[in-house]
Amino acid sequence: MAEATAPGVVSVLGAGAMGAGIAQACATAGHTVHLVDADPDALTRGRAAIEDSLVRLVRKGSLDEAGVARTLANVHGGGDLRSAVSAADVVIEAVTEDLEVKRGLWRQVAAHARAGTLLATNTSSLSVTEIASFGGDPAASCGLHFFNPVPLLPLVEVVRGEHTSDATVARAVAFVAGIGKTPIVCRDTPGFIVNRLLIPYLNDAVHAYAEGVATAADLDAAMTLGANLPLGPLALVDLIGLDVTLAAIEALHRETGDPRFRPAPLLRRMVRAGKLGRKRGEGFHRYA
Repeated sequence: MAEATAPGVVSVLGAGAMGAGIAQACATAGHTVHLVDADPDALTRGRAAIEDSLVRLVRKGSLDEAGVARTLANVHGGGDLRSAVSAADVVIEAVTEDLEVKRGLWRQVAAHARAGTLLATNTSSLSVTEIASFGGDPAASCGLHFFNPVPLLPLVEVVRGEHTSDATVARAVAFVAGIGKTPIVCRDTPGFIVNRLLIPYLNDAVHAYAEGVATAADLDAAMTLGANLPLGPLALVDLIGLDVTLAAIEALHRETGDPRFRPAPLLRRMVRAGKLGRKRGEGFHRYA
């Protein structure tokens, strides 16, 4: 494995749950982080999410107050994409899983990024190769697929697009190691590694619930008690977000045509009803 890189400037585009988590992980590792979002409210929520996460880490004894202060001092929020990208050594895009949204954003990045900047998308289900074609240098582009909650989960899938250079992969691996995560390199195939295996399982759990096999609580308990999993499948869908889960299933189904990835109709109905999981207070379970 390549040696971890020294702290630099990281621009994270998108201040949602994933963007805020990535920003926190990079800032805790000593990088100067520009968290960019055109929506001021999203930036406020992202900053609050980072602060809440740090408080929980202190309570668990994983971080001290000095570490909290250093992390927060390293995070700079704003809506000026041009200045953030032009100053960055690493750009990580973490906006919604919508190709057209990503296309527009990466065209802006291409106009302002310096030569030699590591360009990464945090997509969980879309083609890294296609996203890399939207602008910039495809050889310098890769996928960095973080997992939610970012501060707690150690894995980052380093996704090699069709044009990603060996040097870019090595640099991405070193960057991931430098923020205390474990990089695993994979090809740009639908779902990469984790979602390729996980999404059919989650989709089957929704089918089972819709068919009345058991209650949501009992389905989850069966998998935690019988398979020794830390979280049941429906509770995991609630944590990920039903909308995010549906987007991943649809992308896999669209890319592969495999009937294993046909979205459960109930999942689609719940998304349309706004029952998106923990972030909305209700999904397959209710939350305070």
